[in-house]
Amino acid sequence: MIELDTKCEKPLYEQIYEYIKKEIQTGRLPFNDRLPSTRLLAKNLLVSRSTVDLAYEQLVSEGYIQAIACKGYYVCQIDGLYQITQLTEGFNYEHDYKKDDIEYNFSPNGIDLVNFPYNTWRKLSKNALLEENRDLFQLGSPLGELDLRKTIANYLHQARGVNCVPSQIILGAGNDYLLMILRQILGPSYTIAMENPTYKQAYRTFCNLDYKVNCIELDQNGMNVEALNASYSNIAYVMPSHQFPLGVVMPIKRRMELLNWASMKEDRYIIEDDYDSEFRYKGKPIPSLQGYDRNEKVIYMGTFSKSIAPAIRVSYMVLPKTLMKRYNNHGVYASTVSRIDQMIINYFMNEGYFERHLNKMRAIYKNKQDTLLNELKGLEPIETISGENAGVHILLHMTEKYSEEMFIHKAKEQKVKVYGLSNYFITTDKNQNQRKEKEKAIIILGYASLSEKDIKEAVRRLKIAWN
Repeated sequence: MIELDTKCEKPLYEQIYEYIKKEIQTGRLPFNDRLPSTRLLAKNLLVSRSTVDLAYEQLVSEGYIQAIACKGYYVCQIDGLYQITQLTEGFNYEHDYKKDDIEYNFSPNGIDLVNFPYNTWRKLSKNALLEENRDLFQLGSPLGELDLRKTIANYLHQARGVNCVPSQIILGAGNDYLLMILRQILGPSYTIAMENPTYKQAYRTFCNLDYKVNCIELDQNGMNVEALNASYSNIAYVMPSHQFPLGVVMPIKRRMELLNWASMKEDRYIIEDDYDSEFRYKGKPIPSLQGYDRNEKVIYMGTFSKSIAPAIRVSYMVLPKTLMKRYNNHGVYASTVSRIDQMIINYFMNEGYFERHLNKMRAIYKNKQDTLLNELKGLEPIETISGENAGVHILLHMTEKYSEEMFIHKAKEQKVKVYGLSNYFITTDKNQNQRKEKEKAIIILGYASLSEKDIKEAVRRLKIAWN
């Protein structure tokens, strides 16, 4: 007996199919048992025979039952079938995934998803599949789709001053993957110099790839080239257009010094991570370091994580032609980015949506920053604010009223999460603690994922916590 719900949105044939499938999975209908004929079951359930036919056809196609000529339908052996069930019983999401009791999170890694162009993305996703191009479901070029690489090359030249052709571009699912590709090309015998403080994920990736990493302190112009020389490193990893997390913009003189350092030896290279360079609110756009390179020394890396969304997981690396030859000789890995996703991004860029989205988000982020800066005016422990010319976070240089930990703790008491600069230094725990004790606290506030209303309320709470 199968209880059918005629008021349910689920079709009757699907209800019959699910009931019989469950009976087979639980063993109530064992192997080789004969099922009722479609005519008999339809009569008993008071449904049309075609409804039962549909249910049986689905069960046959999935291998739960088989039709034997002149005999009927019989239960199959299901040991080799996939059985995917929903893990809901006894699984408390709120308790299994503990979260801080936070209502306002000033994460420097957040983006504004409220203003993501969902309708446009939905339309382009649909259009990508309307063409019924079966090749899309085959493995594409290891470099990524040629059309998208052409589009990215054009965009980088116009917006960032990057000089490249599509054959120099490799697409990958995130910067981590691209750095792994780079290691396959370069080999293990390199020493990486990184700015300090820096983007910790890149540091962890280099360590996981068994590279030795040297920490180079920053001055007001970025990575100190004298310290770089003294470190005996042969790759410098820098973010010259907007250093994360300090927001330093490397001036032209320091860029030339860095390029000169790379040109002095054959095995020296610069990895330019063009972190969130799209969002600049004051002055002219800062051209890429790669655009000044005349000696094939700069490896340029960029991503759509900030400009579109992190979950898209599409990054790109522009290799110097000499390294591209090495890559072609290795033929390292297949592409890790879905060809359909690549086609959608290509449409998004070519049809003008990307440009409009960037302009819109630049205006939205600027308004959020203005709101944040205006609300912070009455916060007494702040000595100065920096990093407001670009990106989606600012730095608060605090007085000696509290330690960094205390500023963070007091904010958390008001259910507001803020971040300390010390977390982005590459140091031992002992040296990190000494740094915290000697220097005044610097607090990072990322504002991209908060609404202007939330920013006002969060700062109101910080004033209660810190004043």
